[in-house]
Amino acid sequence: MARKTLEIQNDSGAPGLDYRWHLAQSPDEVATTELEFALMRTAEGFARWQSECLASVCDLAATGPENAMLHIIRMNERPKTMKDLARLTNRDDVPNIQYSLRKLIAAGLVERRGAGRSGVTYQVTAEGRRVTEDYGALRRRLLIAAIANVPGFAERLTEATQALNLLSGIYEEIARVAATHRRG
Repeated sequence: MARKTLEIQNDSGAPGLDYRWHLAQSPDEVATTELEFALMRTAEGFARWQSECLASVCDLAATGPENAMLHIIRMNERPKTMKDLARLTNRDDVPNIQYSLRKLIAAGLVERRGAGRSGVTYQVTAEGRRVTEDYGALRRRLLIAAIANVPGFAERLTEATQALNLLSGIYEEIARVAATHRRG
């Protein structure tokens, strides 16, 4: 039996490309798979951007998640607990979060306060505040200026944020279902 080409328009409008493979047999699967690959590429590009932007304002070689941790700790100018950090980043890999925190503390950007399991909080130091301010200024000068140059892009970002938040909830729920009903 001959394989039928799934007729789906690509970004350039050229019909007739075969988008099917083991993860993409139907139009819904193709759309989902294309989005997932776009998410992976975006996440990697975002992580590279975070690392390069941070490296431009301080001498710390940090990963994207470590950079995000620094900014989340400073968010709303209040200390964060480990539970806050895990929740705000949607992560459950506490040992990796702890490693990132140790790295940020060693770099003098974050300090740990308190004791015990529930009494520990993390906040930025004066140097952490300076670095995050410089990062924010460079981000505005490069990223936000680039976004502002694309007409209507800010509105599209708002729509994308809403769609990604919804998709995040869907992924969380189906991950629970998969974990609950996983075979041996």
